[in-house]
Amino acid sequence: MFEWHIESAPSEINPHLYVSLHNGRYQLCTANAVYSFEDLYTNFLWAFEHLNLDKAPGKDVLILGLGLGSIPLILEKKFGRNFRYTAVEKDESVIYLAERYGLDSLKAPVSIICADAYAFILQNQEQFSMICMDIFLDDKVPEIFESQAFLEGLRNALAPGGLLLYNRLSDTEKDRRATRHFFERQFLRTFPQGAYLDVGGNWMLLNHKEAVK
Repeated sequence: MFEWHIESAPSEINPHLYVSLHNGRYQLCTANAVYSFEDLYTNFLWAFEHLNLDKAPGKDVLILGLGLGSIPLILEKKFGRNFRYTAVEKDESVIYLAERYGLDSLKAPVSIICADAYAFILQNQEQFSMICMDIFLDDKVPEIFESQAFLEGLRNALAPGGLLLYNRLSDTEKDRRATRHFFERQFLRTFPQGAYLDVGGNWMLLNHKEAVK
């Protein structure tokens, strides 16, 4: 019923970064956004519920934007998936909080890379069965992660038949217009078979509509 402040860990990237206990779950927040909320991080929870996860061609998952580790927690605890995770996170404070309040409850291996996700994707030579793009700076997706170079890097990092989930805001009319414009004018140029799921305040952009049940 109440939100209890647990720890603050501000950084140059996120000046207002803190963990609280809310509804029995650890929640990672900034001034205007929720970065992570265990199994109540509904953007990905609802998306996974509508996707055919059995079609994933392997077990290697790339997470761009770690939070407290809600994505691997949801896949393991809610869906019983036995994946291997590579998580790319630029903010050392986020990594510190994730290791303290989130990742220790997982059985799955999580390899954390402290790096800029844009540089990582452009230099990456590996391929993954699933990529979860969940990068925000407070409540905004930095423009560099909307570029064609980045989208093409995501496409190259997907194994054949792999699944991309790209989290976007759609909470306000301004957010919805921006997200629809990005989806129609940029995302579909790289992923012409793309689709989206409205997950309540966010759109989850997908590289292929056949992934939806």
